[in-house]
Amino acid sequence: MEMLLHTKRITICLFFFVLSLAAAIEIPLSVAQLPTITEQSHTQVAYPFDEDFTIKCEARGNPQPTFNWTKDGKPFNLLSDPRIITFNNSGTFVIQNHGIISNFQGKYRCYASNALGTAMSEEIELIVPSVPKFPKEKIEPLDVEHGDSVILHCNPPKGIPPLHIYWMNIDLQHIPQDERVSMSLKGDLYFANVEENDSRSDYCCFAAFPRLRTIVQKMPMTLKVSRFKHANDSGSPNAAVTKANFIKERKPKLLIPPESAGSSSSVTVIKGGVLLLECIAEGLPTPHLSWVKVTGNLPKDKSVKENFGKILKIEQVSAADEGTYQCTASNPMGRTKHEFHVHVEEPPRWIKEPEGGVYSVGTNLVLLCEAIGNPEPTIQWKLNGMPIDSRTFRGRISAREISLTNLQLQDSAVYQCEASNKHGTILASANVNVLNIAPLILTSDGENYATVVGYSAFLHCEFFASPAADIRWTKDDSVETLSALRYELNKNGTLEIKETKKDDSGSYACWASNSVGKRAITANLDIRDATKIVITPKNPRVLKSHSILLKCQSEYDSHLKNSFKLSWRKDGDQLPVNSTQDSRIIVDMDTLFISSVTLEDQGVYMCVASTSLDSVVAESRLIVLDVPDPPEDLQLSEHQNRSVRLSWKAGASHNSPVNESIIEYEESQWEPGRWQELTQVPGNDTTALLTLAPYMNYQFRVVSVNAVGRSQPSKPSLRYATPPAAPDKNPENIRVEASEPNEMVMKWEPLKPTERNGPGLEYKVSWRQRGVETDWNEELVKKHSLTLRNTPTFVPYEIKVQAVNNLGTGPEPNVTTGYSGEDTPDAAPSGVSVDIVNSTLVKVFWFGIPRDRVRGHLKGYKVSWWKTKSMLDGKRHHPEKHHLTFVGDRNYGMIPGLEPFSEFRLTVLAYNSKGDGPESSPVVFETPEGVPEQPRFLKILNFDKDSVTLSWGLPKKANGHLTGYILQYQIINETHEIGPLSDISVANRSTLSWRLSGLSASTKYKFYVKACTAKGCGNPVTEEGLTMAQGTYAGIYDGISTQGWFIGLMCAVALLTLLLLTICFVRRNKGGKYSVKEKEDLHPDPEAQSIKDEIFGEYSDSDEKPLKGSLRSINGDIKATESADSLVDYGEGEHGMFNEDGSFIGAYSGSKEKGSVESTGSSTATFPLHA
Repeated sequence: MEMLLHTKRITICLFFFVLSLAAAIEIPLSVAQLPTITEQSHTQVAYPFDEDFTIKCEARGNPQPTFNWTKDGKPFNLLSDPRIITFNNSGTFVIQNHGIISNFQGKYRCYASNALGTAMSEEIELIVPSVPKFPKEKIEPLDVEHGDSVILHCNPPKGIPPLHIYWMNIDLQHIPQDERVSMSLKGDLYFANVEENDSRSDYCCFAAFPRLRTIVQKMPMTLKVSRFKHANDSGSPNAAVTKANFIKERKPKLLIPPESAGSSSSVTVIKGGVLLLECIAEGLPTPHLSWVKVTGNLPKDKSVKENFGKILKIEQVSAADEGTYQCTASNPMGRTKHEFHVHVEEPPRWIKEPEGGVYSVGTNLVLLCEAIGNPEPTIQWKLNGMPIDSRTFRGRISAREISLTNLQLQDSAVYQCEASNKHGTILASANVNVLNIAPLILTSDGENYATVVGYSAFLHCEFFASPAADIRWTKDDSVETLSALRYELNKNGTLEIKETKKDDSGSYACWASNSVGKRAITANLDIRDATKIVITPKNPRVLKSHSILLKCQSEYDSHLKNSFKLSWRKDGDQLPVNSTQDSRIIVDMDTLFISSVTLEDQGVYMCVASTSLDSVVAESRLIVLDVPDPPEDLQLSEHQNRSVRLSWKAGASHNSPVNESIIEYEESQWEPGRWQELTQVPGNDTTALLTLAPYMNYQFRVVSVNAVGRSQPSKPSLRYATPPAAPDKNPENIRVEASEPNEMVMKWEPLKPTERNGPGLEYKVSWRQRGVETDWNEELVKKHSLTLRNTPTFVPYEIKVQAVNNLGTGPEPNVTTGYSGEDTPDAAPSGVSVDIVNSTLVKVFWFGIPRDRVRGHLKGYKVSWWKTKSMLDGKRHHPEKHHLTFVGDRNYGMIPGLEPFSEFRLTVLAYNSKGDGPESSPVVFETPEGVPEQPRFLKILNFDKDSVTLSWGLPKKANGHLTGYILQYQIINETHEIGPLSDISVANRSTLSWRLSGLSASTKYKFYVKACTAKGCGNPVTEEGLTMAQGTYAGIYDGISTQGWFIGLMCAVALLTLLLLTICFVRRNKGGKYSVKEKEDLHPDPEAQSIKDEIFGEYSDSDEKPLKGSLRSINGDIKATESADSLVDYGEGEHGMFNEDGSFIGAYSGSKEKGSVESTGSSTATFPLHA
């Protein structure tokens, strides 16, 4: 079993040292030794409610001690009374609470003896209390006169302290006490002077004994108070009382201490106890008590006055409290005094106790015994419980010392020293064991120890020997004593190996020897790897309400796996595993998760990793960041008309320093309840001089800002009102807005409430027509606008606006120029001309209108155009106008997006803020021819092994007269390589199909077709396809024609085809004649066809109709001389193409184009391959 033998602190080392040293002195019980008292009773009370009383006395020794008792100094036989129960090998006895046991009261002493000597216990007092009772007696009533002093005696019975005395009436109501009526320490009730209301017949004294669980009551006493008998001749009762009081008035007289004690008395108190000095006086008027210390000052820290000043109490009395104390009782008639001479005494206490031990034969012995006390104690020596006779004792003996020389085995004994004075007795024993034995090694042989690298290891070798033994340690097979600095041998034989290393592992031997003999044991030491831990993250800073995960990473020796434990602490307090505090803090082995972090979560978190050999701690301080606490204690100072100083106390910053403080204000006159920012103060400044506006009733608050955010606002300051003043500024943003040509609306930004500066704010508006008028026109208004009517159209005015209030005017305002109302331009641009740039773009030029004809601010020009007819077919078009705006004063513009080969008309107009002016006369221009758009579609109608038939549609827009088509094709393959591009020119613009010959079999081609005009050719439409090889179908069917599943599949396909043909035939019969439909198919409408192409163009590879009539084989020939219109008719439709076995060709469509020439709108048709 591995044992923990290391420590990191020197205090632990000293702890081990002290324990081992004590163990080394203690004699093993296997060695012959004197008796030693190990347990005994002390003063004991035999309570009547207890069943029995135990008097303890236990001792150890070798041989086993026997026990004897004395009672009050005389032998006491435990067998003398059958109520005493004894125990084997023990001095303890039990007295059963049967019958009268008062004869057991006394002082007992226990003696434990064996062949070597006798040990003696301290005296054990057994107190057998009687049940306290008041005697039954008849108490005569007390008849006294008004003003007399009276004492009601309690005389409580004796019992076990503490004793509590109470004076109550028969209804158990306490008798009120004060300076006049009070109870003494002995329990008597004193009246300094009686009054008539003191008369009653139920003065009862109660004595309570808590330890005896008893309260007893004395017989009730009667007190009668009558008026002064010589006052009976007076006619007035009050006068009689007053006269009586006058006659009874007297100076104080002490009742405690009584006058018989004289003017002074002596008091003895035990050191450390409680001093109680009591003075009770009678007199009329009621005396007042006071206390002084004649020989010094009363101790302020521990002296108190009780019982209405009649008792002086001092606790924990020391020698300094000795001296003379004086009490003084005084009233208007005089005073009286008494002095207490206080003497502090103490029971015996040890200065030097005799110390026993183990001694070798031939050594010397000196025992010292010193005690002090007051009175000085007497010292008595005893040997084995008996007084030493100096005549027969071979050594030297004095009051404080015993000495012996050349000790022998027979000198073994128990020496007792007893110190006594009148306050008590103390006993000290010293066992002198004279031994001559070989070393005894008390530690077991072959113990296994373990520790971790870097820590200390302790190998134990407890021993006992007399004479003293020499101890040495060796390692493994070496005979050399371990003596390096890392090895330290303690007095108890323990070997400490400091800062252990791996190579300290091994077997060690402890050797103990003296003059009598020699012994040895072995010990095995294993060195383990030290445990290491790290907490991540280290000292994190976390925002309040966020979460944090602490992880404790650890390494430890594999041998210590079973004892390895992890725990978490916060600020030293343990956090339970799997604990949830409000479901926020979760501890799970090596992780600690805190959600919704609060400020209370801040602190030092420790991960504690422990094994059976070591324990290590890693710390991480969690710092919680939060917005600052609100500032406090806002104060205003340095009051001025337009400024005040604001000061405040900053709130807690919560680990993020305050970057700035924002001062906000609220004023109650204009916007009550609305807080606005006034200024900002940088850093940790807590004061600011605030610039204020006149005529405002302010209150302020402060918001602190740190890196986390803004604090809550502080509580508002007191209000501060500034006096009114003339305006400091004039309105800004003066402008003219006019909705009608003959009016002018002058507007400006009104002053803010903080800019008014006083009551009665108005605006003085001044204006004049620039260059025409010299005098200013003026008007006062309260609004922030002024409208002038019947003004000339769009002429300049000089305008200024000045703020005015009841206290004066603002500064001289700036002059602003504005224009009166605008009207639309009344002239059109001239000299409009058009330059043709290309078939879709033209450049327009014009001459701008004169500035005086704009009649406002010129915004720009608008160009409008519309198509009138197509130059291709001469058809007129419904005019659809297009517009383009050119901002600013310019005389040209580019018009894009025109249709080629068309006729257009174009106009230009000027516009201003009011609207558009008249248009110029239309200009006619024509756009030239352009290149056509790509053909609508490209279809592969027939593929052979070396030829193919292509069909295409007309271009979506010809953009001119078609001159023909360009047909191109090239070989492509799967490796993205392409062959040379071959061109064929189709000069007949009516030709919409072409048969290509001389192609390679089983080769993939890409085809391009583009339409041309005199201007050039447009973008091509593309298609891909694969030529076939001979024997294709045979190659396919030879392998599968005999398969059963293939035969079933073909039958299913045939049935499905037959069903489809039947459905089509029925539907055709339901439709009636088809002459119109056939005509539409042969001669499609170009516009309708265009709509179809736009909707279905991208699906042209799979939405083609088969030719009319029966289904053609893909290998059939289509001649170039067939009607092209016929091909167009069947160019688009809802059904795809079918091959010879009836399968849908569209299933193989959609392969990616591989050619380098690509164009928009291309389609792809890929044919099935037959190997």
